[in-house]
Formats: sequence, structure tokens, C-alpha cells
Amino acid sequence: MIYGPREDSFLLQKIVKQEVKSTDKVLDMGTGSGIQAITASEVSNDVTAVDVNPECIEKLNNPKIKTVLSSLFAKVEGKFDLILFNPPYLPRDPDEPEDSALATTGGEKGSEIIEEFLNQAKAHLTENGRILLLYSSLSGKTEEIAKTNYSFNILAEESFDFEKIYVAKLKIIT
Repeated sequence: MIYGPREDSFLLQKIVKQEVKSTDKVLDMGTGSGIQAITASEVSNDVTAVDVNPECIEKLNNPKIKTVLSSLFAKVEGKFDLILFNPPYLPRDPDEPEDSALATTGGEKGSEIIEEFLNQAKAHLTENGRILLLYSSLSGKTEEIAKTNYSFNILAEESFDFEKIYVAKLKIIT
């Protein structure tokens, strides 16, 4: 199952349009439908899309975008000026089917994948690199986790009946 663009995708896309520079080397982690990679490739000529789901990589057949089949950074090489991540961020729901859980569930608390990503991302950012991270009020202690190694600035938020979603810009604290 490919996670199709939804409200979270569109909120992040709006910020991607504002933040991508033509000189940026961009990584779209967990590309899913490819919406962020495609948006970034409208400005930057150096975009790489990564996903753990081979169906996502096959479907994103765009000559302007390099693709990597990988679980987070396991097979990603190099450093990037901008890393985009709309991760699975919901807490585990035992009733959710396994195929959709791959795209939506971030672990028992919802923040485990985000935490693993943030621990690995540092090694893949250039000196002035930045991360655009989408997360939810249901994602556990995302801000607290991020602030241990990164400066943290919320650029956008949107409220729904049951949650709030945020886009934050992170930079490594030096």
C-alpha cells in the first residue's frame, strides 16, 4: 500500500515550496506517493527519494529523482542540505491492518520511528543542513526528542477533531 497524499502531505508540501532552494541537495525520506520529492524537484535538480516499500520506489518513476529502497538511512549515502520527512507517526493500533500500519504507525507510542530517524539524520546533514519534519500531537514526545540534538522551530500547524499536525524545521545544535 502506498500512502496517498492527505492533509499532512499537503501541509508539508506548502512548506517544502517555501523552503527548497535551487542549490539544495534534497532527501525525501519515506517518500510514499512521492509528493514531496516531486515538489522539491521543481526547484532543485538534486533530489533523492527513499522508502522501505518497493511499490513506492517503483511507482515514483521520475527521471529527475533518484530513488533508494531503504529502511531509513540504511542504504543512503552522502550528506544533504534539506531532508524532508512525513513519517508514520501514529501510535500502534492493534486493529489496524499490517499493510496500512507500515504507512501510519510510528511505533507503540508513535514517536519511535521519528526518534530513530533523528538519531541517524545528523550524519547525513551538511553543516548548515536542515530537516522539515511533519509530526502529530499523537506522536508522543516528538519535540522533546528532537530538542536533545536540534534547534526546533514550528513553521506550520493544522488542527483536526482528534489531533494537531505540525511541520517543524530542525537544525543540528553546534
